[in-house]
Amino acid sequence: MAPQLAWLGLGNMGRGMCKNLVEKGNLSQPLIIHNRTVKRAEELSAKIGHSQVASSIGDAAARADIIFYCLGDDPAVLSTLDEILKVNVEGKVIVDCSTVHPDTTAQEARLVEEKGASFVACPVFGAPSMADAGQLICVLSGKADAVDKVKPYCKGVMGRENIDFSGQEPRKATLLKVLGNTFILSMIETLSEGHVAAEKTGLGVQELHKFIEIMFPGPYTAYSNRMMSGDYYQREEPLFAVDLARKDARHAMDLVSKAGGHMKNVELADGYLKVVKENQGEKGDIAGIYGAKRLEADLPFGNQQK
Repeated sequence: MAPQLAWLGLGNMGRGMCKNLVEKGNLSQPLIIHNRTVKRAEELSAKIGHSQVASSIGDAAARADIIFYCLGDDPAVLSTLDEILKVNVEGKVIVDCSTVHPDTTAQEARLVEEKGASFVACPVFGAPSMADAGQLICVLSGKADAVDKVKPYCKGVMGRENIDFSGQEPRKATLLKVLGNTFILSMIETLSEGHVAAEKTGLGVQELHKFIEIMFPGPYTAYSNRMMSGDYYQREEPLFAVDLARKDARHAMDLVSKAGGHMKNVELADGYLKVVKENQGEKGDIAGIYGAKRLEADLPFGNQQK
C-alpha cells in the first residue's frame, strides 16, 4: 500500500511543493496538510484538491507514514519536530526540507532516531516560482533506505533534479544548501553593483540587462528583471525574506569561521541586507540589496520613485 504523506508549513515554497505532490505524486490517499494559520491550509486544500487539513501537528504526524516539513528557521523547525515526536513515530520517515544550520540537522536526526523513526534532510534550491512549477533541485541525505522512500516525491514531482547523498550524514545536505545560498547572495550583490554602475555611468540598465540576458540566462536574468521592474521593493510579501536571507548568511559565516576561514563576500552582502531590513522591515526581500546599493550611490532605494 502506498504511504500516507503529510506536509507541515505552507510558506511560499511549501504551497508549491504541496501542489506538485498532489498533481504528480501518484498519491493513493489525500495529502494531509497543516499550517499554523488554519485558513491558509484550508485555502490551499480547496485549491489543489486531493488533500485534507489536519487539526494539529500531532494529528498530521499520527496519521502519516512520511512527514514533510518546510519552515523558516531553526527554532521553528525544532519546535515543530518536538510536536511531531510527542506521538508514536516508530517506523515513520521524517523529512526536513528547510534551510537550517547543519548542527540543527544533526540534532533533528538524533532526536528522530531515538524515537525509532528515520530522518532525511531534503533542502531544496529554487525560488517559489520554481517550487510551483516543480523545478526545484532536491538535496537528499540520510540512511539509504529512508532516502529511497523519499526519492519518488522529488525528481519529476517537486523537483527537476536530485543531488543524492544517500548513506551520508543528514547534515551533508544542509551544509551544501547553506553554502549554496551564498552563491545567490553574491550573485545579487554583483547584479546590484552592476545595475547601479550602469545607471551612474550613463550606460543604462536596459543595455546592461541585454548583456545579462545573453551571457547569464536563468537566475541572473530573473533577478535583473526584478531589479529593473521595481519588484525588489514593491511586493506585499517577499519572495525571499530579508530575515531568512540573513539567517542563511549567519549560518554560512559561522560554519566557515569554525573551519578557520572567512566569507568576505557574504559579510559584504549581509551588510547590505541589514540596510534592507532598516528600510523595508519584514517586507524586505533579498533582492532589496539593489536598493541598499542605490542608497550607497546617493540614489533612492526604489528605482520607480518619482
